[in-house]
Amino acid sequence: MRLALLEATRGRGRTHPNPAVGALVVRKGRVLSRGHHQRAGLPHAEVVALRAAGGRARGADLYVTLEPCAHHGRTPPCTEAIVAAGIRRVFYGSGDPNPHVEGHGARRLRRSGIEITSAVLRAECDAFNEPWFKFITRGVPWVVLKAAVTLDGKLAMPSGDSKWISSEPSRRLVHLWRDQFDAVLVGAGTVRADDPQLTVRGIPGGRSPLRVVLGDVPQGARVLREPGETLIEEGGLPAILRRLARRGITTVLVEGGARVHGSFLKAKLWDELRLFIAPKLAGASALSWAGFEGPQNMRDALEARIVACAQVGDDILVTARPLR
Repeated sequence: MRLALLEATRGRGRTHPNPAVGALVVRKGRVLSRGHHQRAGLPHAEVVALRAAGGRARGADLYVTLEPCAHHGRTPPCTEAIVAAGIRRVFYGSGDPNPHVEGHGARRLRRSGIEITSAVLRAECDAFNEPWFKFITRGVPWVVLKAAVTLDGKLAMPSGDSKWISSEPSRRLVHLWRDQFDAVLVGAGTVRADDPQLTVRGIPGGRSPLRVVLGDVPQGARVLREPGETLIEEGGLPAILRRLARRGITTVLVEGGARVHGSFLKAKLWDELRLFIAPKLAGASALSWAGFEGPQNMRDALEARIVACAQVGDDILVTARPLR
């Protein structure tokens, strides 16, 4: 199943509004074929793996990260392809939260005499699928805040200069993240101050996500001239997130600036924070990265739990989740 999860990562950022799924056809511990869902409207991971295996799939086992679908959508049900291929056993990780799918796939396969084992590496599969689960069950995208700050928590100098706080390896990692997200979001202030491209560069085979800007964008800004789509949004954040979900956007990387980060934090509309901390000090007059008025008392401060820390170049990357 870990190999199936690794295969699923190849579809991240490319399958929306569908989930990224990986599948393997296995016989006696030997992988015969593998497949992942590449894009909405194209065959699902199970079908890709079964087609690659051909006649060798008969009597073999299928490992898949998400319960196979049993309904007709833009593609036929995966369960029918599994039955037709003569698969003997199916092992899957996460159950599907989609009400059209949940439990139906497993029941359909059992009725055809296929042995089913569910919840294989479920914790890992659920963690991988968590953004899509939120999209399906709550109708809004998974929101990740990204910022690069100094040791004293500053985003930019008093002049507005912020290039570069983080190290080159950290900036390369951000391009990899953009490649894996459906959309990247910034405020109009960031566009005016930095004129960012918000594209994916230096990643072989990389694709740039939908660019979302909150507020008025100056004519001639690079986000309007770069290849790909730029969406200009206004209004409250909850409504914006719902509109993005209606477009099939399942994940959003919020890259700032301070007021935008502060708005997401204060409204508790974030799911993860990825904070690069660089070994620099900017001083009291520099701009804080979280631009919102906090509470007067420490007991009322927004709380988070740190889930990971790693060194990236000269920086420390802290990953945190909100305490709900």
